[in-house]
Amino acid sequence: MRLPTSRGPVSGALLELLDGSPTAADTGLTAALRERTSAALADTADIVQDDDLQTALFLAYELRYSGLHGIDDDWEWHPEVLALCGAIEAPFEQALRERASVTDLPEPGVENVAAALFELTGSDSGPSVSRYLAKKATDEQAREFLILRSIYQLKEADPHTWAIPRLRRHAKAALVEIQADEYGGGRFDRMHAELFARTMRGVGLDATNGHYVDVVPAITLASSNMMTMFGSHRRLRGAIAGHLAAFEMTSSLPNRLYGNGFRRLGYDADVTFYFDEHVEADAVHEQIAARDLAGSLATDEPELLVDVFFGAAAGLYVDGLAGAQQIDAWTAGTSALRAPLNAAVTA
Repeated sequence: MRLPTSRGPVSGALLELLDGSPTAADTGLTAALRERTSAALADTADIVQDDDLQTALFLAYELRYSGLHGIDDDWEWHPEVLALCGAIEAPFEQALRERASVTDLPEPGVENVAAALFELTGSDSGPSVSRYLAKKATDEQAREFLILRSIYQLKEADPHTWAIPRLRRHAKAALVEIQADEYGGGRFDRMHAELFARTMRGVGLDATNGHYVDVVPAITLASSNMMTMFGSHRRLRGAIAGHLAAFEMTSSLPNRLYGNGFRRLGYDADVTFYFDEHVEADAVHEQIAARDLAGSLATDEPELLVDVFFGAAAGLYVDGLAGAQQIDAWTAGTSALRAPLNAAVTA
């Protein structure tokens, strides 16, 4: 992935460290990274929307995916990088638990859990970016929407795939069934990440992974980081299952509206196919995710029930914040990006 630029002392120190050799890490740089991280964590007003800390965590996590251009892959599991992740993850997870915990939990059981998840996602009253896009968005706002979504969608499904080896029995089989569809059933041209890239190219955007990372706000990075954190820790396997369930259960109707929005703006089926594909696919996936994945996991491992609902609620919370920021910016006549679209397109 294209190397993001620094957004503050922590991401700057990490970039400086990663520019060197992981086999001979500069002790002065590692000490600076630790000191700046401690200071930033002590001073941050809101870790969920902290540009510098979320960028640093995003940088460290991207080493686990397609890597960072010009950066040695051996940094992926370097102790200093893992220490940075751990230092940021703990307060990040704590903040999410404080804001998105569900206290009224159902009794374990496939149907009980599924019904409660449908009630949770159905009662979500967050801002509707999909309705705005369908009825009001300008062409520029629609392209901003794609840029914001590209941070996750160009690696769609990957964060949840981390959970496959951490699950057993029915939950594992359900996740594999969903992910097989996400990866196009073995066909590259049907992979959902590739379908999204086709949509971006169709509206004149660069579909290179990370091309627009410097212009997205911290909350967009936080959404991606949350998924990676849930997926890459075995102890959080309940949270990643709950997150995927909520994600699938709130996907089908919005994708129909997204597609309608792009059709309203004059784009053809090549651009809207990604959204149209999700209307039917996610109507199926939501049933599998709610019952066979989340419901079965909470039944087989009742101690994970709390985290199943934490993951679902955290996803709704963070995506709600991101959606509110987009709509607030657009209704105020400003860009939802950190830099206007014209600057982002030429970045």
